[in-house]
This record gives sequence, structure tokens and C-alpha cells, in this order.
Amino acid sequence: MAKITLALSAAAALAFSVSASSAQESGNDLAKQLSNPVASLISVPFQFNYDSGYGPEDGNRTTVNIQPVVPISLNDEWNLISRTIVPVIWQDDIAGSSGRQSGLGDITQSFFFSPKEPTASGLIWGAGPVFLLPTATDDLLGAGQFGIGPTAVVLKQSGGWTYGGLANHIWSVAGEGDRPDISVSFLQPFLSFTTANAWTFGLNTESSYDWKNDQWSVPINLQVSKLVTFGAQPVSFTAGARYWAESPENGPEGWGVRLAVTMLYPK
Repeated sequence: MAKITLALSAAAALAFSVSASSAQESGNDLAKQLSNPVASLISVPFQFNYDSGYGPEDGNRTTVNIQPVVPISLNDEWNLISRTIVPVIWQDDIAGSSGRQSGLGDITQSFFFSPKEPTASGLIWGAGPVFLLPTATDDLLGAGQFGIGPTAVVLKQSGGWTYGGLANHIWSVAGEGDRPDISVSFLQPFLSFTTANAWTFGLNTESSYDWKNDQWSVPINLQVSKLVTFGAQPVSFTAGARYWAESPENGPEGWGVRLAVTMLYPK
């Protein structure tokens, strides 16, 4: 009986060890997929951002970006990745003594046509259109213009490393006649490392250049994420800091904060 009990205990310990190892590997893989903007993975991030230093009144803005990513299989070789950014904004004196505004900002909708398999050299890429939708509920929360343009992403994943870049350019093609036209380029080079136990350390910029006003916005983001599982539900938690290396006149200055919770729905 003692030998049987010992054997059963050893088998249980081995099964637990294999299960834990498998779960860790699964978590590591999901965490790496989160670093890939065109991964075949449904995710719903809720991203909190706080920035200050706007204008002469030292205004501030809090933005919660709801950013669902939905991959759609087109055939055996191609995916269509839908990436949506829905900003919900609270701001105070961002344009001098402009008071407080809150509500929905302009929605950005991107579509990437992306091969399901990397290239022979390991490159992952996607390209397609991007749209700016004038959904803001207040003039100071959006541009009042409908915009369209191209977007593309290219990256490589090797070991725990992910590096690459995402870019788009949006021109306004319709909108309110008394609002200025838009011609803005967005550049997001990124670098991250994911550990075996699903920690991810990332560095990126989310820079934009306003061609109409000849102005750069260059926030540098440093963040750390951890993927955990609640029952069968994987969730990623992110915390980070942002430094505004360059911003438009009366734009944000100094340091900002980013926090995020991302729900994952692997196939």
C-alpha cells in the first residue's frame, strides 16, 4: 500500500508539473501574441492614459481607449485584422481657460490584410486602410473631420524578442467646413521582450507629425505587462510611464501614466 501511495503521489506530482509547464508555455505564447499587432488573437484592451501640462493653465487629460482587435480568416493564407480605437475622454483647460469636457472622441478604425504565416525570413506584416471617424461629442474632443489613408505594420519575433513598427497617414476628405483639414502621419516603432513566465517589457514611441502645422508629438512609452489566468480567462495587466520628448505648442508636457487591462480570447 505504501508503494502504491508513493507511486500515485509521484504520478500526481508529475502530472501537475507537466500541466504547470504547459500553462506557462501557453501563457508565454499568448503574451508574445499580444506584442504582435496582427496576431490571430481576439483581444479587448482597456487602456487608461493620463497626461498634463496643456497650455498656460496646465490643463490635463484622461483618456480611456477601448481597443478591440478581431482577426477574420479570409482563406487558408490570409487574415483580415480589424483594430479599433474608441477614446473616452475627460479633460480640463487643455486650450487655455477652456473649461471641462468629457465624452467620446474620434474613433480610429484600421484594417490589415496579413498573411497567416511569416515570410521565409520570419517577417510578419500587414497593410490596409485606416479611417478617422468624426464621432467626438464635443468640438474640443475631436477634429470634426472624416479621414482616410494607408496603414502598415512589419515586425519580427525571435526568442522572447519582438521588434518592428506600425505606421499610417490620414488625410481629411470630408467634415465640418469651419474646422481645419487634417494631414497627419503616425509612426510607432516598438521593441519588447517576453519572459518564460509571461512578463513583457516594452519600449515604444507613438509619434505623430502634423503636416498642416509642421508639429511633432513624440511620447516615449516604457511599460511592463503580466499575463495571468482567472479560471479559463487569460488577462494581461499593464503599467507604464510616458515622457513627452516633443509636443505641439500648448500640448502635454513632462511625464504621463499608462495602465491597461486586456481581455484575451484565444481560438
